[in-house]
Amino acid sequence: MAAARALVAVVAVFLLAASARASKYSREANEGLADAKRRETGEFRVVRLNQVWEKAQRLHLSAVKLAELHSDLKIQEKDELSWKKLKAEGLDEDGEKEAKLRRNLNVIMTKYGMNGKKDSHLTDTNYIKDGTESDTLDDPRLEKLWSKAKTSGKFSDEELDKLWREFKHHKEKIREYNILLETVSRTEDIHKNVINPSEENLVKEEVLHNKHRELKDKLRSINQGFERLRKVSHQGYDATSEFEEPRVIDLWDMAKSANFTEKELESFREELKHFEAKIEKHHHYQKQLEISHEKLKHIEGTGDKEHLNRNREKYAMLEEKTKELGYKVKKHLQDLSSRISQGLQHNEL
Repeated sequence: MAAARALVAVVAVFLLAASARASKYSREANEGLADAKRRETGEFRVVRLNQVWEKAQRLHLSAVKLAELHSDLKIQEKDELSWKKLKAEGLDEDGEKEAKLRRNLNVIMTKYGMNGKKDSHLTDTNYIKDGTESDTLDDPRLEKLWSKAKTSGKFSDEELDKLWREFKHHKEKIREYNILLETVSRTEDIHKNVINPSEENLVKEEVLHNKHRELKDKLRSINQGFERLRKVSHQGYDATSEFEEPRVIDLWDMAKSANFTEKELESFREELKHFEAKIEKHHHYQKQLEISHEKLKHIEGTGDKEHLNRNREKYAMLEEKTKELGYKVKKHLQDLSSRISQGLQHNEL
């Protein structure tokens, strides 16, 4: 009887092990099929975005920049698929939304150096080193403010790191404004060369007007941001400062100027706290991704295949998580900015 029970136990263990192996092979097969399907159909559901992504793979972008680009393209994909539905329902007759999509894609292409121009900004994203000694701000006013702040004695090392992030964010805002301005200028040059006025040209006028409104919003944010940097650089940080992340500080400053009720503003403040936590989580994964990428490059030279495979798996996991969080952050930022823009436009009416 005891022998029979032992035999049953052995068979059970064997079946359990076989089942686990089958489950593992089934899971690996499914993952393999999913990867093959992605390679076959492309990373995105829009053909031209796949073309951009494939082009980006051939560029020497850092792991973090490539993940950022993926997030930007996912936002573009979401907007393009939404537009296709609108167009099918006849809700973009003036072509304004289609023009905005083209403009946004051009901004992405320019931002990541895929417009035929070399851009030194593509190599300055490093989350391991703070880069404050080697990086430049490309603006004499910002350089002067930063130099004064560093030597003022008003800031701890931690506060200087925080201030540097604000300066870098401001530099990036100016760059994005210039990219958009260049896009608008090109469109206007084409528009001015049209001789015969027509209904189509009236539509173009409306599109240009909306572009100018977007430029105006960006310029307002730049001016407010510079005033804030000037004030903080001279006076130091206020102990009651609510937010740390530059994008959140920008949104809060803009929100206070918008047409929000006291209750709406308080609700917005709470949402910004959640948004800031989301950004901090994203930054954490960006740092881990860069560390993993550097480690992977080192291990590739050792010839240790087992070690290499483990680190490739970890890198792939971090890469996917960074892309996912990047998309969530950008989508949330897009939603928050849209609400503020609507409030600011209401002020102007």
